[in-house]
Amino acid sequence: MHDITMELSSSEQPPYVPKPHQWPALKEAVHHSQQLFRQVLNSMSEPGTFAEVDLAPLPKDVAMSPAAWAVLLVLCDLDTRVWIADELNRDGLAEAIAFHTGARIVSRAEEADFALVVPSTCQAMPRFSEGSDIYPDRSTTLIVVLASLAEGRSDASRRGNTCWQLSGPGILNQRVLELDDTAEALMQRLALNRASFPLGLDTILTSGSSLTAIPRSTRIQKPLEDASPTPFTHPAKERV
Repeated sequence: MHDITMELSSSEQPPYVPKPHQWPALKEAVHHSQQLFRQVLNSMSEPGTFAEVDLAPLPKDVAMSPAAWAVLLVLCDLDTRVWIADELNRDGLAEAIAFHTGARIVSRAEEADFALVVPSTCQAMPRFSEGSDIYPDRSTTLIVVLASLAEGRSDASRRGNTCWQLSGPGILNQRVLELDDTAEALMQRLALNRASFPLGLDTILTSGSSLTAIPRSTRIQKPLEDASPTPFTHPAKERV
């Protein structure tokens, strides 16, 4: 009887949650930070170009990507507010962000300087800040954790993926990204940035150790399509 009780007690133990210090820090505070910051900055200035981050492994089986974690380490500080989607808000992530960067975790999406999201978050996009006419820079930057992220190829549909064509500042002619079909709502929302420019959402896409960026100034459409992406209801234009 005692053995059975012990077995039941053992099976009901909560899942392992990494401690904040078990999440990796920068290898060398100054030079490593500068290297990663340049990678993020270059991706923003040349949308659709890829960077591979060099970072120690994350704790096993966490939901985050190493690239997204690296972005947080170099962009967040004591004055930063971070919003985390429910799908990512586990594994001790909030505590790790506060421990390594000092950033404050917020529950209201519109208060966030940075928002950690996954594609499903964008099915009903929270009301992130898009800045104001006086302060267009006071908007939320999305950090998206994706299952896959690659340069566009002609056989994307065979893999269940969709290609998205990028053009605009920082892009000579065009660049094409290939994303999993679950990113459809996200890309539709980002395509609307052009209508409200200079307001809008800047976005950093990550998958594994890879990252690229789509600033609000970028035009987005599906290749070989003359029409705009499927209509998407802008949160600011919804009617109660």
